[in-house]
Amino acid sequence: MADNDTAIRRDWDGMRVAPHARCVSPSTVTKRPRRPAATSVAIPRDERDAVVHVDGREVRLTNLGKPFWPEDGITKGDLLQYYADVAPVVLPHLRDRAMVMKRYPNGALGKFFFMKRAPSPRPEWIETCAIEHRSGNVIDFPIIQDTASLLWVINLGCIDLNPWYARCDEYDCPDYLHFDLDPVPGASFAKVLEASRLVHEALQSLTMPTFVKTTGSKGVHVYVPIIRGPTQKQVWTFAKALAHTLAATSPKLLTAEYRVAKRPRGRVLVDYNQNAWGRTLASVYSPRPRPRAPVSTPVSWKEIEKGIAIDDFRIDNVPARVKRLGDLWGPLNESRGRFDLGKLL
Repeated sequence: MADNDTAIRRDWDGMRVAPHARCVSPSTVTKRPRRPAATSVAIPRDERDAVVHVDGREVRLTNLGKPFWPEDGITKGDLLQYYADVAPVVLPHLRDRAMVMKRYPNGALGKFFFMKRAPSPRPEWIETCAIEHRSGNVIDFPIIQDTASLLWVINLGCIDLNPWYARCDEYDCPDYLHFDLDPVPGASFAKVLEASRLVHEALQSLTMPTFVKTTGSKGVHVYVPIIRGPTQKQVWTFAKALAHTLAATSPKLLTAEYRVAKRPRGRVLVDYNQNAWGRTLASVYSPRPRPRAPVSTPVSWKEIEKGIAIDDFRIDNVPARVKRLGDLWGPLNESRGRFDLGKLL
């Protein structure tokens, strides 16, 4: 990879993606005093519907016995209990971010639909983030700020969580850039892991810190925490240029081809397009609607090197992993150690 690293550094020596602009995007956020994640919440197993008390708030839960992964015997109540158990580590990755709801009213095997606007009626303690779209429409997205609001959103039938990349005070100003590594038909997950190592080495050559997680579906996500400043469009433009550079240096393994029909078989897609404004990815610790309820899980680069499988990390074992290892992605939210992408623009 050394020659590729040199080529990537050389490319950026003379490349400028776009003039650097100050990121300003006013938004309206309804905010209330923040509460810490509840330390322990037990979801009833012997009731169809229930009201749970979380930090002094009442959360109404429904259809707790409904099969969400029927072949695996996992119910909606089990999903809610999972999120209650991992709330302390997942909430820092969700707070102050607009949430796009992907609702599965009939479980992982049923049809789903996307919903942006916070439904009404709703509890008065659900915070919202008003974001204006190109159409001129202003959409009030829900925000997950605490365990009560987390359980309220999951009770709507959400399985995975899809937060914005930017916080609501500057919704066009993302906190990270990322690459979604997805196997093209004919590519194995082993190739995805190989691709992630190449992306990691390339980003390291640019002195970028990296965090990696399984998608819980078929691939891997690589994130870079950045100092807020570049707009979402600038981040997307940078990611696109770097993805095409990577694909050009490793054409037998990687592709950055946007058009599905044009992607060469057996390659790993370096998907930069998910960095576009308004797009989202499944958050860290999100279960996915696939057999065995795999979870999008933070892993170490040592684990990537050793070799892992998507379903090594599931709704039934991730809480114990978190108790043992803590949140491997905790530093992603820290102010220190973020990369100044503006210096490359």
